[in-house]
Amino acid sequence: MFGKSEQGSSQTKSAAVISPLKTVILGVALISCIVNILALTAPLFMLQVYDRVLSSHSVSTLVGLAVLTVGLYLFQSLLDIIRTRILLRVGEDFDHQLSGKIHSAIIRLPLKIRLPGDGLQPLRDLDNIRGFLSGSGPTALFDLPWMPFYLGICFLFHFWIGMTALIGAVILVLLTILTDRLSQQATQDTILYNMQRNASIEAARRNAEAVQAMGFGGQILEKWQQINMQYLASNRRAGDIAGTLGGIARALRIMLQSTILAVGAWLVIQQEITAGVMIASSIMMGRALAPVDQAIGSWKGFLMARQSWSRLKELFQILPQQDVMTALPAPEHELTADGISIVPPNAKLPTVTNVSFKVEAGSALGVIGSSGSGKSTLVRALVGIWEPARGRVCIDGAGLTQWENDVIGRHIGYLPQGVDLFDGTIAENIARFDPDPSAEAIVAAAKAAGVHGLITGFENGYDTSIGESGSGLSAGQRQRIGLARALYKDPFIVVLDEPNANLDAEGEAALVKTVAGIRERGGIVIVVAHRPSAIGAVDLILVMDSGKIKAFGPRDEVLAKVLKKADTKAPAARKPNPFRVVQNPVAGYGKSSFLSGSEDKSAKGDQDGQ
Repeated sequence: MFGKSEQGSSQTKSAAVISPLKTVILGVALISCIVNILALTAPLFMLQVYDRVLSSHSVSTLVGLAVLTVGLYLFQSLLDIIRTRILLRVGEDFDHQLSGKIHSAIIRLPLKIRLPGDGLQPLRDLDNIRGFLSGSGPTALFDLPWMPFYLGICFLFHFWIGMTALIGAVILVLLTILTDRLSQQATQDTILYNMQRNASIEAARRNAEAVQAMGFGGQILEKWQQINMQYLASNRRAGDIAGTLGGIARALRIMLQSTILAVGAWLVIQQEITAGVMIASSIMMGRALAPVDQAIGSWKGFLMARQSWSRLKELFQILPQQDVMTALPAPEHELTADGISIVPPNAKLPTVTNVSFKVEAGSALGVIGSSGSGKSTLVRALVGIWEPARGRVCIDGAGLTQWENDVIGRHIGYLPQGVDLFDGTIAENIARFDPDPSAEAIVAAAKAAGVHGLITGFENGYDTSIGESGSGLSAGQRQRIGLARALYKDPFIVVLDEPNANLDAEGEAALVKTVAGIRERGGIVIVVAHRPSAIGAVDLILVMDSGKIKAFGPRDEVLAKVLKKADTKAPAARKPNPFRVVQNPVAGYGKSSFLSGSEDKSAKGDQDGQ
């Protein structure tokens, strides 16, 4: 699936995560070594009591053995506590190392591929790994290598005691392998259906108003319940397998301990071993098989952690960490598209093909065309959301890949079609959650977007909390605050995708002033538009048609050519003119504009992937 270089890069990242933990893991292994040696305390105590104390009737020997045994038990308990606490912190350290990368990947991955579910599976995968590392699973894995040690002691007691213990160990190991084989598919299905049911209920939550108004909540509930039933069924299968085989393993372990007692009793009758050896071998048998029993019980968690780690490694292959770039000077001259073709995530064919143009500082470009012509796809590439499959986007001659995302992002303002704000205050959203925001820059951006008066009209002004996704604001208010966010600290390039879709006349007038203001300060504005008011202040027009440039140049010149070409069509073949020049109904919007469809309606613009 991936090339050798990418696989090597992934292995390097995996090693970088695991290497700092090697010292800790070695320390846990050393503690486990001491704990397993101290586990001999119980059988040896029983051996001494039965073979020495009872035969000699020596109370002082019993007291001495008891004091020593209690001390060893306490030391073993202390080491167990330390080991558990260390493993808990190993899980936390693993989370600390990967959580930032995974947060970044969750944000970036939808720009590369379309994800199943709600897109949060990488975070759940990290939780699965941390939960396993912090639980009892690793303890069983550290104790498993000591099973031959205990079996060897059983053979020292007597050959048939050792054989009985060995047969029991083989049976339990085979049960562990069977648990692994039978649980894999059920565990994968459980994760898949869980992703689907989370995505379904999240979609219902986002569309709560439409569901309530049109009364199709029952159908949505039925759809979710079907997925939930599949999730519960797969989870039940995985649980049944683990529970059944775990129960069998526990029953077998108890049965084997009874069997070894019976074998020991027979050997005592034959006078081949003592009663103390019989009791000690039973305890030794239980200790030898306990890690296998514990491993079977935690096998579901181990499987989930293993599958989660495989998915995370694949994720890091898809999204390699960006290298540190040499700092470039702040852009100030031009934006160039050089023969770019764009293939949206999970698509096979480009929706934008061989587009080239250049916009210089102080200019404003209006991108027009019918729905599905590729306008939104084009601007996504211009701001670095989607990487072109061919060609490149350059700012002042440097390709976008030569800039670190956080650095070039400070020079770009972007207003998408659907504006989603973050839970926080208006000021935090405008400042892009800058840890050291400038109050002056926040207010300046709001004024440039014509939203300062609106914000100060709220009871808490700029410190008003807007709720998740800006739910406390109307669509128009969200869009205007989103515009202020795009203008924060005067970015060199400002891209506005359908900026007036939810604006009233006042908001549209503010938008025209905003575009003019950016041009005056030497910035570049790109406006994707269906409505005439949006291109009133632009000086260049780019007409998109079926993913290709149909025309590009000065606004009035391009519109005149498009209209002339449309008017030369035969009357029978003529369609409603999407670029009809009309007198601008709003003063100050420029000499001409265009309409897409009806004058009274605003088209919604390109959808995702167009």
